[in-house]
Parts: sequence; C-alpha cells; structure tokens
Amino acid sequence: MAKFGELIGVAKPVLIDFYTDYNDTENTVDTLRDVAAALGDRAKVIKIDIKKNETLAEALRVKGNPTFMIYKNGEMKWRQTGHQDANTLIGLVQQYV
Repeated sequence: MAKFGELIGVAKPVLIDFYTDYNDTENTVDTLRDVAAALGDRAKVIKIDIKKNETLAEALRVKGNPTFMIYKNGEMKWRQTGHQDANTLIGLVQQYV
C-alpha cells in the first residue's frame, strides 16, 4: 500500500479498520457502513486487510484484529484494538471533524 501517506495526509479524519478475512467481517462491515453513512463526506472510512498489507501492518505494529485507527493531517489521533460499535466510532471520529 504505497499510497498510505496520501490516504492519511488529508485534513478530514480518516478511520481505518485493520482486519483479516477470518475475522467476523460481516458484523464489522455493517458497523463501518453505519459509521460512513453517519459521517458522510466529513470523514473517510477505510478497511485494510492485514494479510494483504503485512508490511504496513508490521510498520504500524498492528497485533490485534480488528485494530482501528483515526488519522488527521497524517497524524495518528486515536488507536484501539478490539471490536467497537458504530456509535462509539462515530463519536470518536466526530471529535476530529
């Protein structure tokens, strides 16, 4: 993922979900859809497959699944490993809008 810097270097918050296929993806996908719908164009919501982006995951020291991160202007603002509900994620991202 050579363009990671471009993804996170924007002025609006970027919520990233690092996941793997064997995770409970159905539940996570629904949660992220809800978050993206609630935030609209005020934030970006991105899923990154750990297995397909191992170098990036290792560079960011992603150990757990899922791991959520919020970036703004290229700087990590928040990070949490483990499942999060949509309302929690929406509230967290809105702090950086």
